[in-house]
Amino acid sequence: MAKESIKARERKRERLVAKFAEKRKALKDAGDYIGLQKLPKNASPIRLHNRCKLTGRPKGYMRLFGVSRINFREMANNGLIPGVRKASW
Repeated sequence: MAKESIKARERKRERLVAKFAEKRKALKDAGDYIGLQKLPKNASPIRLHNRCKLTGRPKGYMRLFGVSRINFREMANNGLIPGVRKASW
């Protein structure tokens, strides 16, 4: 489990990115790079990092399901993900 402070920091970044999205787009279209530099650093979507929705784990993230590989495997084995089953041949 990731620390709550790390998960909270990531949520804060997500809110900032959403808040400044229109302004960033307008400044980029106008070519005003000085104006872009004056925006908060965390308003850049590049600073976002995918994390597991259940545990906050930053590595081994499966984008299609929104969880880490570990949670995905547990959920798939328990039949909690529709349409996913263990391969056997």
